[in-house]
Amino acid sequence: MKIEEACVACIINQSVKVANAIRASQELSKELTSTVESMSNDFSFSNSPPEIASDVYEKMAELANKTDLYDEVKELSTKKALSFIPFLKEKLSLSQNKLLTATKIAVAGNVIDLAAAVEFDLQEELEKIFDTEFAHNDFIAFQNQLPHANNVLIIGDNAGEHIFDYLFIETLKELFPHAEYSYMVRGRPIINDVTVKEAKEAGFDKLCKLVDSGVNTPGFMYNRAFAQAQELFDRADLVISKGMGNYECMSPSHREKICFLLKVKCSVVAASLGKNIGDIICKMV
Repeated sequence: MKIEEACVACIINQSVKVANAIRASQELSKELTSTVESMSNDFSFSNSPPEIASDVYEKMAELANKTDLYDEVKELSTKKALSFIPFLKEKLSLSQNKLLTATKIAVAGNVIDLAAAVEFDLQEELEKIFDTEFAHNDFIAFQNQLPHANNVLIIGDNAGEHIFDYLFIETLKELFPHAEYSYMVRGRPIINDVTVKEAKEAGFDKLCKLVDSGVNTPGFMYNRAFAQAQELFDRADLVISKGMGNYECMSPSHREKICFLLKVKCSVVAASLGKNIGDIICKMV
């Protein structure tokens, strides 16, 4: 996906969110916003939103003198996600369709998105997700791929959300134990993206193969990935992509058998999918 006019205002607004998150002084807040506004004059409409965002966030981090702009917020998101684990494990234990329940848990986690134009409450989403149908519903096609997939790659999205991904992968391993599972994360902190640091703290390195993609974008940009990440992406029998950033970067992709799991949180992605803001998506390509 390429950026559209609507993306520009959204990206500029990110400077306000960053300023609030880092409790920036009035002077720094103004500098962040004015810098991003100035950068917006040179945004290339041949790039995807995550490509543009990577440059913007790198500059904001430089101005704020921080390596990880959202480090404190990411910790809080993770703690909040962990508080729901007993409830979610009970849901799974009582479920008549564990794969569907685990998939919806993974999608519900996608509401933890600090770059989204529209924000959703995690607790509210978890209370209704199990009774909500996928607006784009390729779940059966996704389910049918799993018995034949010997190598499954899950591409993570945000910190906090990764806690729900852990339950998802646990369930996949229980239901389809023949497969090898890999979890791919960002190469560095960008927005509230999950990196090796957060994934290791959650135990992903013991659950499955943990892979650093090497990308510096809030979405998996194949041409920016490490060679080993590209090779894994190409040879996986099935790729499960979490979140809007990954959808934006991989629409289109040179490969097939990608399952996109996400919550629609902006008008541009909604238009791309032919759905509405707030819809949940399970899309096979």
